Amino acid sequence: MLKHIDQTDSTTIPPGGLRPVPRENKKEFSHLWRETNRAFLPFDKTDTQIRRVCFILPEHFSMVSFTAAVDALVTANLVHTAPLFSFETYAAGDAKVRSDLGIEISTDGGLSDLKSCRLDKFDLIVLCGGYRCSVTENHLLSNILRSAARKDTIFAGIWNGAIPLAYAGLMDNLSCALHPDNHAFMRERFQKVSVSGNILEIESQVVTSAGPASALEMMLQLIGRLKGRTIMRAIREILSCDQAVEPGNARLLSVEENSVMPQNLLEIIQLMRANIDDPLSMDDLVACLGISRRQIERLFQNYLQTSPGRYYLELRVTYARRLLLQSNASVTDVAIACGFVTSSHFSNCFKDYFGLSPSQLRDHFRKNLS
Repeated sequence: MLKHIDQTDSTTIPPGGLRPVPRENKKEFSHLWRETNRAFLPFDKTDTQIRRVCFILPEHFSMVSFTAAVDALVTANLVHTAPLFSFETYAAGDAKVRSDLGIEISTDGGLSDLKSCRLDKFDLIVLCGGYRCSVTENHLLSNILRSAARKDTIFAGIWNGAIPLAYAGLMDNLSCALHPDNHAFMRERFQKVSVSGNILEIESQVVTSAGPASALEMMLQLIGRLKGRTIMRAIREILSCDQAVEPGNARLLSVEENSVMPQNLLEIIQLMRANIDDPLSMDDLVACLGISRRQIERLFQNYLQTSPGRYYLELRVTYARRLLLQSNASVTDVAIACGFVTSSHFSNCFKDYFGLSPSQLRDHFRKNLS
């Protein structure tokens, strides 16, 4: 029988939205696993204001750019136990608008409806362009943008969404990123705008991106500005799981991997992942890898800022959380599948991290989904 690694790290979970039952010796996930489990942890109530986002969609807007931006906002709400963002969509013409894919979508209104809104209710206004979007000025849109600029509103342009911002005078003396196909037009038409070769440009009140791939990163940076980098990192961990580390790498990324991680640390992590139901002891890891216990501890501390035992425990607790919420397995079966000797030991450990017992967390989130 393989021996279990001793897990003794213990800190305090902050109070928050899940209202955990008071319990001594609560544990807090190390920073990597904290982002993975963010949506299931009690949260800090220091900023619960819902930030309002307005998307302006012209005819032939880039659907993939728009959905990338919206996905970041929706995911922000998922990784927090209270909503962080709401969004509305407005067509540059009528209430219905056709995307570059030929798909017609209904919006919350047209520009005339947006003009009658209190523009100061929006924290962020995003103009989503596209390859076939018109680059001629929409005077009503220019007036709306100038009115909103007198508030504390942040503006963002995707693809050639910087062009309407330039017509409104909001890009003067600023750098902007936009699709290469529009560089020549922007340089000739707007002499005060500095056209950048970068895929993303961040100014104090205006952020611009060149296309769909950079639209997600742009929204992550904006979310980080509005709600903090902790939320931004949690979203990135979810939405960047299939991003290749290098060309030709088709393997899914795990939460802790990065391009500078040594091979022997990756091998240790792979061993841990392959032995969740029957955890390896430190002696087992030493025997498998042929390196000393001290070397293993240094690798985890230097690259993951945690200990091997704590990492292994948090891996198993996270695995348990996923099984609980994505299957109908009993708490006892989940405990066994995650290498806990008894269901009571598992329940106590789980509650130390999440503030709720396994059955309570399962009931809580299933009620929210119903």
